[in-house]
Amino acid sequence: MALDVEALIVAHQAGVWRYLRFLGCDRAQADDLTQETFLQVLRHGFEQRGERETAAYLRKVARNCFLMSVRRTRHVQSVEDLDLADRAWEEGQGDAEAGEARLRALRQCLQGVQGRARQALELHYQQHKPGEEIARQLGMSHDNLRVTLHRVRQALKKCIEGKLGPP
Repeated sequence: MALDVEALIVAHQAGVWRYLRFLGCDRAQADDLTQETFLQVLRHGFEQRGERETAAYLRKVARNCFLMSVRRTRHVQSVEDLDLADRAWEEGQGDAEAGEARLRALRQCLQGVQGRARQALELHYQQHKPGEEIARQLGMSHDNLRVTLHRVRQALKKCIEGKLGPP
């Protein structure tokens, strides 16, 4: 069966883009890597299966494109963070509407994060600064930064689950 490229892109482009944003890409980088994801699929061939299998495969390709981009720019992203992001994505993505509800809940929960914790999140996820640089800028040790980010992630998870229920 021939691959219907247009249908594949229409069905999965937004999900791939949201996944890349979830991993930490800014809008422009997510646009570029979404395009690269579909180009990779076309170059290397792809046998479309069920909806979930296709989405999982496209996320894998997008993740690899993201990692290659990270390596090119020498921005260090811990694999542990990416694995955590993958699990969170899979748990929270039943359908597009559920994903949008989670994004709204996250935005609401982020409003409650203030001070150095907020700065740490912004520097890490929006500006993609390395941990050592963030720690130095915020006047804390790298270990304290990691603990701070971990606690904020846990608090955000709890807040989101409080708004939506557990995944």
